[in-house]
Amino acid sequence: MKLKSERDIAFLQRSDDLVSRTLGEVARHVGEGVTLLELDEIADSFIRDAGAKAAFRGHDPGWGGGAFPGSVCASVNDVVVHGFPTDYALQDGDIVTIDIGVILDGWYGDSGYTFGVGNVSQEARDLMQTTYEALNLGVDQARHGQRVGAISHTVETYCKSRGYGVVEDLVGHGIGTSLHEAPQVPNFGKAKSGAKMKQGLTICIEPMIGMGTGETTTDADKWTVRTADRKPAAHYEHMVAVQKGDPIVLTTFDYVHDVRPPAFAQQANEELV
Repeated sequence: MKLKSERDIAFLQRSDDLVSRTLGEVARHVGEGVTLLELDEIADSFIRDAGAKAAFRGHDPGWGGGAFPGSVCASVNDVVVHGFPTDYALQDGDIVTIDIGVILDGWYGDSGYTFGVGNVSQEARDLMQTTYEALNLGVDQARHGQRVGAISHTVETYCKSRGYGVVEDLVGHGIGTSLHEAPQVPNFGKAKSGAKMKQGLTICIEPMIGMGTGETTTDADKWTVRTADRKPAAHYEHMVAVQKGDPIVLTTFDYVHDVRPPAFAQQANEELV
């Protein structure tokens, strides 16, 4: 567990602002007829223009699938995470998670957001809203002296109480000068389990929630993870710095919401959350 100084966190805030702004730029272009490759190029250009590198492009975690081919993970409908950017053109009713990582001055930023395309079903909107709310509830548990399980248990109980499946094969993670650091941050577990969090710990909290089951399968490419029942999944991700008081949320969805409200708020004609 690598604890960060105030100076370290200041560097992370710069990389996290960039990854948040990149999501906001992508948000301008998500829509019917736009291909995943087009969104990937938009993000890649934005990151390079800022003097940074796309963290995911060429990343090889050793799973046997080789290096990741894109700058963003673009996961449509039943794809939970790690979807390849392809020439698939988004269609009315799709939901798509764009997960982006950047490296700026040696520090990583990582964030993800699930977008609705056109007329998204009420079921999908409810799934996105629950996942979004679970993220915010989990973030509030990231406090000095708490165990990681406080985050895990909060996300799990909130989502399961609403009838959704919690993905257990994939987890959040520590982050800093490496994309993945200790500890792992599962979205399930007992409240008093896991590593004890300390001030200066920086982690990614990222609920991955299925409309039906939380069980998954992995495609032959050894990257693309889908729900086993092929029902849609949603995924939102924030980077957080643990403090003795309220956690510092290093990433923001404000840039996204400046362009478009959440699909569940937009189509229900609700206020922004």
